[in-house]
Amino acid sequence: MSTFTLEELARRFDLEIHGDPKQPVSGLATLAAAGPNDLGFLANAAYTDQLGECQAGALILSENMLPRWPGNALVTANPYAAWARVAAFMNPRTPAPAGVHETAWVDPDATVDPGAAIGPQCSIAAGCRIEAGAEIGPGCVIEAGAVIGRHSRLVGRVFVGENVVIGQRVLVHPGVVIGADGFGLALDQGQWLKVPQMGSVRIGDDCEIGANTTIDRGAIEDTVLEEDVRLDNQVQVAHNVHIGAHTAIAGCVGIAGSTRIGRYCMIAGACGIGGHLTICDQVIVTAMSTVLDSIDQPGEYGSGIPARPHARWKRILVRLGQLDDWARRLRRIEKQ
Repeated sequence: MSTFTLEELARRFDLEIHGDPKQPVSGLATLAAAGPNDLGFLANAAYTDQLGECQAGALILSENMLPRWPGNALVTANPYAAWARVAAFMNPRTPAPAGVHETAWVDPDATVDPGAAIGPQCSIAAGCRIEAGAEIGPGCVIEAGAVIGRHSRLVGRVFVGENVVIGQRVLVHPGVVIGADGFGLALDQGQWLKVPQMGSVRIGDDCEIGANTTIDRGAIEDTVLEEDVRLDNQVQVAHNVHIGAHTAIAGCVGIAGSTRIGRYCMIAGACGIGGHLTICDQVIVTAMSTVLDSIDQPGEYGSGIPARPHARWKRILVRLGQLDDWARRLRRIEKQ
């Protein structure tokens, strides 16, 4: 990792300096672990108590935290965003070298830009287009007609189905499946008939898709992720779901078919979202909630029950079982 002065970082990222502009920064660390040449950050007030013991050469923090920190600082209204930019700048990833690995198979009818990198044991089918700067990591399978946009990266063992379109600067983590068949079934005379899944998947620019997440192809029309959608690990996106731009969805969320989620939504972990629903823009759904009806007003929604000591939880369950009897008794009293 290279060494920079606070002055250089402040100029590059439009930050305000408090303290010594020549303070060198050669590392990045937490408040507890930082040393005299490390840069740390404070974005959560819950960690304020650690400032007294912190040995960092400088911190990124907000102006209202300056009175609590006597050392060097880079001040900004959004310390976490500034930290993300500085950390990416100081810890750059080395891109894979351009070219096709000798163990990869590329169909003669596929188009691979000379500036793209195709890793070991990849399979690129006919009609695919791999654009400049794209990186296809080890063991990826790209089916016929798929498009991987400029500077997108498939880390490894990613499956991309037929005619899937992935935009520019998309990051796809290991084990992701994009464009497998959706769960389309019709019951006839006691047996299930498979409904052909003829659509595909379209993923906008600057999205990120977490490890082992699955995005099903559409039944007739496409499944769509607009630009800058962020999916965590092990998220299930069913066929014909449409997710609006800048929405973030945490791990283990399941979204049933044909649901439409708006822009700038945040769905917390382990939520279940029913099918054929509409969730408007700027909705927050708290962890382990179940959404079975459309949401047409921005705001925060939740239905998950936080864990409690087991003895207390058993008492709550007993009370839940008594609610119906209590309701009937209350109605009789009201009538009297």
